[in-house]
Amino acid sequence: MPNPIPKSLEEVHATVETRKKGFFRRLFAFMGPAYLISVGYMDPGNWATDIAGGSQFGYTLIWVLLMSNLMALLLQSLSTRLGLVSGRDLAQASKETYSRPVNFVLYLLAEIAIAATDLAEVLGMAIGLQLLFGLPLLWGVVLTFFDTFILLFFIHRGMRLMEAFILALISIIGLAFLVEMFLAKPDMGALVTGFIPSIPNSAALYIAIGIIGATVMPHNLYLHSSLVQSRKFTNNMVETKGALRFNFIDSAIALNLAFFVNAAILVLAASTFYRAGMFEVSEIQDAHRFLQPLLGSKLAPMFFAIALIAAGQSSTLTGTLAGQVVMEGYLNLRIQPWIRRLITRTLAIGPAVLAIVFLGEAVTGKMLILSQVVLSLQLGFAIIPLIHFVSDKRRMGKLAIGPVLKTLSWLTALIIVTLNVKLVIDEIASWIGASSSPVVLWLTVVPLALGAAGLMVFVTVTPFVKSFLLEPKTELHSKPGSLDVFEKKAFRKIAIAIDFSDIDVQTLRYAISMGTPDTVYQLIHVVESAGAILLGDEIRDKETGDDAKRLEYYAQEMKAKGFNAETYLGFGNPKTSIPKAVHEFGAELLVLGAHGHRLFKDLIFGTTVDSVRHRVNIPVFIVREEE
Repeated sequence: MPNPIPKSLEEVHATVETRKKGFFRRLFAFMGPAYLISVGYMDPGNWATDIAGGSQFGYTLIWVLLMSNLMALLLQSLSTRLGLVSGRDLAQASKETYSRPVNFVLYLLAEIAIAATDLAEVLGMAIGLQLLFGLPLLWGVVLTFFDTFILLFFIHRGMRLMEAFILALISIIGLAFLVEMFLAKPDMGALVTGFIPSIPNSAALYIAIGIIGATVMPHNLYLHSSLVQSRKFTNNMVETKGALRFNFIDSAIALNLAFFVNAAILVLAASTFYRAGMFEVSEIQDAHRFLQPLLGSKLAPMFFAIALIAAGQSSTLTGTLAGQVVMEGYLNLRIQPWIRRLITRTLAIGPAVLAIVFLGEAVTGKMLILSQVVLSLQLGFAIIPLIHFVSDKRRMGKLAIGPVLKTLSWLTALIIVTLNVKLVIDEIASWIGASSSPVVLWLTVVPLALGAAGLMVFVTVTPFVKSFLLEPKTELHSKPGSLDVFEKKAFRKIAIAIDFSDIDVQTLRYAISMGTPDTVYQLIHVVESAGAILLGDEIRDKETGDDAKRLEYYAQEMKAKGFNAETYLGFGNPKTSIPKAVHEFGAELLVLGAHGHRLFKDLIFGTTVDSVRHRVNIPVFIVREEE
């Protein structure tokens, strides 16, 4: 039997209680995940595309922002539906649906998207620090490496504190641009006409696709389907529908705030640079420098830089969480969040440092826009599987999306994929036309593009084929069986992990309660001293002797009360020694205490409970300290 897929973001899964009295109290309990998602819609990459669009085309492309925001609301609502109804995030659902080679490619594409996102955040933070404090851009890029520990601080203190911190940063961004709008005094008549769809030329198309890539971000689809599972509610039809409704309200509010910020940036660029005939302003640094002379206020560039730093810092937290979701979902690989953060940040800092050192600081604006176009190119590989999953009645039951939502979803996917195909064809054609050796491009870039197109077709068609081959559709939940078919499980061998702490008594009490008069109990203790790690069972120090005596004392106490008990003394790392003892004993149940480490010790060792749980293939009963 295959191992069950672990819970998404297990350390915060179902940790926020939502069973409150009153509509607004329940809504407040569900609100939060969408704000973590919304920061991805106002990160520094958006700034570059919005500034470029506003300075080159005035208010013309504001309709693209509105369309992108509506697409985002639709897609994020599908993402929350997948997480709440199926109990799977997007990466886990993909792993269950596609073959291993296809999933590996999808994983790589998701990681590329996250790296592109993080690149924009790194550059945005560094630019903001340079504008506000005069810090050299290269130093700012390197300094962003250390914001790893901010995420670490919040991940150990629960979702609500992290959500509050993100909301505070969003408030800073929103207030900053309220001031900017007051100073800029935009032309409202021209602004309204910007909502009429039009694409003046190919340059506008490139910027428009960049805006879509900056707004609808693939990593947010993975993350949102996971974050909504941090809410604790009863998994029945009524409460699930309520959770869907509250999360949609949460998404609508948060994404409209993000739309306001993006529209404010584009309007600011249009009402200052475009109005002044400065059509080539696409660098964030140039925008900051020109704001004071154009608006006549020293506050404008200061608020601009503060908002940029807040946007970069908030986005970096969500990018890391998305990376964790993708890695665990596709690869079923769990690593410590701080290690994941360092990997993600290193992948982003590397290209940024190389570009600044070899090409100069002037290239940062182009890198930001390019990162957003890369994101847009990844979107189809996240959107199409998502639509398939939420349309599947075998997975979603009665809460699968209906014909209207399905039509709108596929229309959104068609628009995004069509725009991307046109962009890729135009770009490859221009490269081949400008290249002195086009054969190299025909042998490298063209096959890669065709391979991506083939993968897109495969990802699109495969679920349709499977839907015809599987058994008839079922309801959301299976029908409850008769209780008389269930029998009490009789565990013949129970392993008990002992660490000589206050929780041992509780651990033994629970273990004995799940046994029978014939059950054999094995008491396991692991000596973790430096000598034990080095010498193993050859060590003969005082600590080992004392531990052996205490373990035998527990066994004798149990025997005196009529229980069949034996001991196992391990040496070295409990994460490997406990599973070894369990396998050798042939245990049918493992009982262990979970008081855990605190922050810094946990950074190095992680939690023994999590590691042991994933190394054994029997039920694990975790006893927590009573408060």
